[in-house]
Amino acid sequence: MPVTGPDGDEIGRIRDVVVTKRTDSLPPRVLGLVVELPTRRRIFVPILRVSAIEPTAVSLASGVINLHKFSVREAEALVLGEVIDTVVTIKDAQGTTNGDLGANVRQSRIVDIEIEKQRSRDWTISRVAVQPRRRGRIGRRGAVSVVDWEELVREQTEGKLQDSGDAAHLLSEFEDMRVPDVARAMRELPEQRRLAVAMALDDERLADVLQELPHDEATEIVTHLELARAADVLEVMDHDDAADLLTELPDSEAETFLSMMNPSESGSVRRLMQFDPNTAGGVMTPEPIVLDPQTTVAEALAHCRNPELSPAVASLVFVVRPPTATPTGRYLGSVHIQSLLREPPSSMVAEILDSSLSQLRPDDSINAITRYFATYNLVCGPVVDDEGHLLGAVSVDDLLDNLLPKNWRDLDIHDGDTQDDSNSTKRQGARA
Repeated sequence: MPVTGPDGDEIGRIRDVVVTKRTDSLPPRVLGLVVELPTRRRIFVPILRVSAIEPTAVSLASGVINLHKFSVREAEALVLGEVIDTVVTIKDAQGTTNGDLGANVRQSRIVDIEIEKQRSRDWTISRVAVQPRRRGRIGRRGAVSVVDWEELVREQTEGKLQDSGDAAHLLSEFEDMRVPDVARAMRELPEQRRLAVAMALDDERLADVLQELPHDEATEIVTHLELARAADVLEVMDHDDAADLLTELPDSEAETFLSMMNPSESGSVRRLMQFDPNTAGGVMTPEPIVLDPQTTVAEALAHCRNPELSPAVASLVFVVRPPTATPTGRYLGSVHIQSLLREPPSSMVAEILDSSLSQLRPDDSINAITRYFATYNLVCGPVVDDEGHLLGAVSVDDLLDNLLPKNWRDLDIHDGDTQDDSNSTKRQGARA
């Protein structure tokens, strides 16, 4: 739901609720809300700042908020991130566990929570909606029941959560989010929860998310997957990202994954792993748009429209003698997408070929790639070996991954911006 200030202007949207962890039977106390600003930064808003919770919005009593990035503390828990889908049992009036719950099912999951304001002005979790656990992977879930918090016994589960239903609520939240935002949200989850979400994602979505995670965290997820599924996910990933991930593993483990992959996919990944990761060969993609000279402009533009290509990679097509799979036959030149748009659809790319554009060498450094892009005002460039074979292409997004600090994914987009920091200071409020 949207969160508005006292003037009615929207500040952001609620992404989670922060509560205290309790070791006794008392209901957890609500500390505040996790609010996502339009800039995608997530901040903490104390619950005492909330003046009203309406069906359509949450209103704050004050417009003064702390713009510092939210991070969960040790004694805190996230309702959506940790409480929802928790396995519980029910106590009856005598304090013993009741296995019936209307369907003779002992264990249930929390599917929703109710928070309530107390006379002390504190907010607490008062009641929860629970649903019997599904028996087996295809069994039906029972009806939802609402019980008081005191009737629950939260079980301490160890290891992996047991089925995709464990992550159903988070998956529904992630459905309409951009992949980088999903990756950022997953990093904020506890390890067990993060692994459960990863296992519940389909292969393509998981591959996209892994490409947005730091290599060590992506490697951790891959090594927890079943071997066959891990190989499937690695095949879907961009080859350069898969190579970076496998490079983080011991040679024997990396070879195990490679041997399980389709040979046509693993071959490209193996070639990339032979290059220094800080060179053009190490950061290039081996699958740019590669065409033969007789390809028409209309066909070339159809390749550029491929939604699976990044805008940078789609900005330039490369023309070679057969074969067109990398490493290709002799490299002839390139055609920018703007040139394709100016020509008749029936023209052949050989007629508008730019053969004068300089090429990158596989051993060129990151600094050399940066100078190349700045010199020619490009966002993509060909990587050609000494024999004149096209090996792949470096795109500006690959370059930025190597130019930015290693912890750049830990920062919000505006972290380090002087003006933003100044505004944060002026509007900062204490976290309760």
